[in-house]
Amino acid sequence: MSLKEKITEDMKAAMRAKETVKLGTIRLITAAMKQKEVDERIELNDALVLAIIEKMIKQRKDSISQFEAGARQDLADIEKAELLVLSAYMPASLSDAEIGAEVAAAVAASGAAGPQDMGKVMAILKPKLAGRADMTAVSGLVKTALSKA
Repeated sequence: MSLKEKITEDMKAAMRAKETVKLGTIRLITAAMKQKEVDERIELNDALVLAIIEKMIKQRKDSISQFEAGARQDLADIEKAELLVLSAYMPASLSDAEIGAEVAAAVAASGAAGPQDMGKVMAILKPKLAGRADMTAVSGLVKTALSKA
């Protein structure tokens, strides 16, 4: 079962169980998926669905920090509930050691000689780690590895 089908099945289950928060969040996901399909005239695969969900998670994290800074805990709690639903669709995260090993392998595979080759390394890592690691943190690790090279 593809991720897109799983989301549709979860939406039906949330409707039956009258889980309003989960249902609302899943509807946001499906709306974003349909929007991308219509805009780009493509059929979404699991990688593209994960990219959409990853973007939505990033938006929720940004919103939570903004709402908490603005003393709006009620809105932050709503965003946190949506974040939990979104996170359930992400694959298991990699450990720091696994990410470090992937970065080292990508640096070696690309033949990167310094910080100017960061794009090459990130191009190798992005498909492998998308959805399984925070790409901002990965970028920092790559920078560190290349500065030593």
